[in-house]
Order: sequence, then structure tokens, then C-alpha cells
Amino acid sequence: MRVVIAGASGFLGTHLSDHLRVHGHEVTALVRREPGSAHESRWDPAGGSIDAAVIASADAVVNLAGAPIAGNPHSKKWAREVLESRVSTTRLLAETIAETERPAAFLAGNGIAWYGDHGASPVTEDTPSTGDAFLTNVSREWSEAADPARKAGARVCELRTSPVMDRTSPPLKQLRLLFQAGGGARLGSGEQFMPMISLRDWIGAVSYLIESRDVSGAFNLCCPNTPTNAEFTKALAAALHRKAFFAVPAPLMKMAAGDLAPEVLGSVNARPAALERAGYDFEDEDVREVLAAALS
Repeated sequence: MRVVIAGASGFLGTHLSDHLRVHGHEVTALVRREPGSAHESRWDPAGGSIDAAVIASADAVVNLAGAPIAGNPHSKKWAREVLESRVSTTRLLAETIAETERPAAFLAGNGIAWYGDHGASPVTEDTPSTGDAFLTNVSREWSEAADPARKAGARVCELRTSPVMDRTSPPLKQLRLLFQAGGGARLGSGEQFMPMISLRDWIGAVSYLIESRDVSGAFNLCCPNTPTNAEFTKALAAALHRKAFFAVPAPLMKMAAGDLAPEVLGSVNARPAALERAGYDFEDEDVREVLAAALS
């Protein structure tokens, strides 16, 4: 298959590109500089510039572009970049796909924050979005930006990605160092559910959706058994042979995390129901397996 990837130079994009090439797919990376090879194509999302012929020849287009979530949560500039970098790239790709004679499948990146805080209630792809947390609002606009492709009849898979756990990338990279130094702690009560997925399952799931030509809709990219923050804290401490006796009070977290406080204190007990219905078989089903894969 011919696959075009936006955000191919990022952590997830790099691993996905390598995986797809190894399995015989032709991958073209969208870049914002002069292309360095025939496997790159220049685009400018802010300026609305893209090579429509590259999109028209693709079997699937994957959008993983977006400014890093890690940043100053008290900064309006950071908030604007997080939103605009996701919406502008998604909209340009969706509109370009919609204008082609044979619309490519569109795997549109998004976040598990789309749901908002649902407490302990199980959350599937049929669960409505609720609340007005920053990343929840971003995810809603992000999702709406893919509408042109949907209306044109393209196969659209919305990737509602939870934090991808790997020792070389946030958030686990920083948490591993913190726990190894003895600073591991649960956040607030620790009762909030925090969805996550191993890198190999994220790559496996996205590749499966690219190749499954008869599935579409929203997909929760998370392990089947979502842990609470307390369970995650205990599992990470055990995996690193450390103790984690501390707790960060919720008021302190709200003060420090700013717009991101709802993401660390809110609860999303997510289930990958749509992926399981589609036939994807997870390698890492719970927090212990996810961390074992991530830290290996």
C-alpha cells in the first residue's frame, strides 16, 4: 500500500514508518522543508500548501502532526499552538482527500482526552464527550476538522490515542527517572483511571487499521484493562524496584499543571471496544504488561 504520513519525524511517526516499510508498504513523509529524497513531499499546513497528487495516489493518509503537549500549561501561546497545529493539519489533509477522485483512507490522529472526565464508568467509542477541559475541547475541534473527508465518503479512522508508554519517550521517560530517584507518587486520590498503551500495540493497532479496508469510525488506542493512577504508580515502582509512598495533593496538582490538571486528575476508564470488534489482538492487556514491554 502507498501510505502518506504527516508527523513522520516524530516519535510515533518514526516507529510507524519503519514498521510499515519493513512490511512492504511504500511510505511518503510530509515535511516542511525541502524534500531530501523521493520518499518525502513538502507541505505547509499554515499556508494551505500541499502536493495534491501525492494525496491522490495514496491508499492511506495518516496524520500524527501536532505541537508537543509537554510545555507551559499556563501559556496562551502554547495552548494556541497545541490547538492550531492539530486542527490546521487535519483540515488540510481532509479537504485534500475530499477533492480526489478516489479518496484515500484517512487515519486522523486524536486523543483519549476527547471523552472528558467520566469517573469510574467504562468508556467506549459510543460514550459522549463531556466537560470543557482544555484537551477535551482541542480533541473536539481536532475531530471536526476531519469532516470534509467523512462527507466525501472516505474511510476515516479517528485514532483516540492514550499516552503511549516507552522508556525513550514522554511521559514514561520522565516518570522512570523520577521513580528511580525515589520521587514516585500517586496523583491526588489515585482513584482516577488513566488509559495507556504500549508502543508495540499502538503500532500494531494503527497498522491493522491501515490494512483493514472495511473498518472506520473512532478507535480508542488503549490497553483493554485501564489502571487507576494508584495501580500504575504501584506497578511502575515495582518494575523499577523502588518504593512509592508519596502522594501529590490535588490542589497542588491543579496549581502546577494549569490547563493540563484535568488530564492528570480526571478519570477515563477507557476500553478499546471498536478495535476488539475489528479483530485486533492486543499483546499487552494491562498495566504490568504495558510497563514490561515499555521498560524492556
